[in-house]
Amino acid sequence: MNKTNKTKAEVFHFDLYGKRDEKYNFLNDNSIGNIEWNELKPDEPNFFFVQKDFSAESNYTGFSLGELFISASTGVETGNDDKFIKYNIEDYTNEKTEDFVHDRIKKITYRPFDVRYCYYDNVVLRRAAYKNIKHFLNENIGLAFPRQSTNSEWSHIQIIRNLFDNRAHYSNKGRSLICPLYLYSNSNDQHDLEQRTERTPNLNMEIVQQIADKLSLTFTNEPFDYAQGATRATFAPIDILDYIYAVLHSPTYREKYKEFLKIDFPRVPYPKNADTFWQLVKLGGELRQIHLLESPVVENYITQYPIDGNNVVGKIRFDFAQYEKKGKVYINETQYFDNVPEVAWSFFIGGYQPAQKWLKDRKGRKLEFDDIHHYQKIIVALSETSKLMAEINRIGIE
Repeated sequence: MNKTNKTKAEVFHFDLYGKRDEKYNFLNDNSIGNIEWNELKPDEPNFFFVQKDFSAESNYTGFSLGELFISASTGVETGNDDKFIKYNIEDYTNEKTEDFVHDRIKKITYRPFDVRYCYYDNVVLRRAAYKNIKHFLNENIGLAFPRQSTNSEWSHIQIIRNLFDNRAHYSNKGRSLICPLYLYSNSNDQHDLEQRTERTPNLNMEIVQQIADKLSLTFTNEPFDYAQGATRATFAPIDILDYIYAVLHSPTYREKYKEFLKIDFPRVPYPKNADTFWQLVKLGGELRQIHLLESPVVENYITQYPIDGNNVVGKIRFDFAQYEKKGKVYINETQYFDNVPEVAWSFFIGGYQPAQKWLKDRKGRKLEFDDIHHYQKIIVALSETSKLMAEINRIGIE
């Protein structure tokens, strides 16, 4: 091969869909010469051998989330979930008590809207990712997102307050990164889980300064509590997080840049002006509180659980009344949640459909009183997310 020859090869592509027999028949009836091939133009740095639409590339600017956060890692991998992950703290009493130190039992986001408990000890877990995850052992908040995802619908952005399981997002292109909003001062003892108050933003200050310049605002490490009606002169890390969260929940953004979201960290446009920024911050903040089930909105149940029974999750099905766009979610032969919106049942977060996944993961278990209420909160949260995404879509995002 002549290494000095930089002439690119011609690359052609053709998609063939259908059942196996149909494909065999097509191949028998056609040859390389008479197939209508699509010529590809692979270019650096990504030489794709399938058709890609990068026509929006000139608009896909802004800052990369991979560059914004200083400290990041993938999530926790226990190596033995049956032993170390439990639905309730009380479940650890079934294990040998001497094997567990109570102070090391921490909340973990196991799947979307599915917070369980993890025995978090970096000595015994397969991968504790302690250097980064330790910042969630203090009061914190953060984001989880992947570098790549080829799922048919991109939904891989999630707000988190605690430990995060390595498979809490589903993607066939790798694990999500966990990025705390704040970094706490280092401890000499890896098992010293004491609360620490000294913290600094886990943010690239060059990017933060560019945001500040565009907004003509001053950045502060901690949010300032402005009196109602006062003009805001500063913005804080939580405002940046809420802005990002809103942008990445824009249906137009997700559709316009779907090819780019498959191949690299999401890029977020710099805010156009302060008015747009604060509008998106407000909506992103509402989404954040709803997804953490901390908003009072999720207490306004829109579903009912009308039938008494043993509450054991068995065969799950959704009886959908198309003309009403809602239906019944059966957890077994007789018991169900009524008036579940179809949009909530089919909604994706992190590559999963939480309204379905949460129940499937509890097959064979009895739903307690709190579990029933928790599921009803999930349905409200998913329904409200759909509404808020429509509101975000009405705000111009580059």
